[in-house]
Amino acid sequence: MEAKTGKFFESVGAFLDGGEDQIPWCDRDVIAGCEKEVADAANGGSEEHKSECIMRLSWALVHSRQAEDIQRGIAMLEASLASSSSPLQKREKLYLLAVGYYRSGEYGKSRQLVIAPDFRQVLTLKKTVEDRIAKDGVTGKGITASAVVGLIAGGIAGGIAAALARKK
Repeated sequence: MEAKTGKFFESVGAFLDGGEDQIPWCDRDVIAGCEKEVADAANGGSEEHKSECIMRLSWALVHSRQAEDIQRGIAMLEASLASSSSPLQKREKLYLLAVGYYRSGEYGKSRQLVIAPDFRQVLTLKKTVEDRIAKDGVTGKGITASAVVGLIAGGIAGGIAAALARKK
């Protein structure tokens, strides 16, 4: 029974959230493997190999379901962005930063970083971010409208009750 209740709330949450987006998720065991790779590379690998390992770890972190991992990935990418040697590497880091910001709910920051129109992944992320921003705006308006209607209905009901009490 408890499992069914949990699935029900997950499905309601997915409905309200808009379901799954097209951005992949990363499991904790993949992150642990990437962390081990970075540690091994730091103990005797070339700078290029170490940089590749850090990039894989950053990818895994911003694709995590855990908020702490996402924040760690964002911090790593922000710290390494200035040292990007090639335009392609900088573009990949900006994309991963945009994913991290999207996952952490900072849609405006994510949208600002989605600037490479010839990069298919960026186009997918841009659409996902814009859809989320539009959906959150509609949801926010719906919640506000519901609250206003509730207040008006409560006021009307209170007025009727007061009028009936005066008549007696």
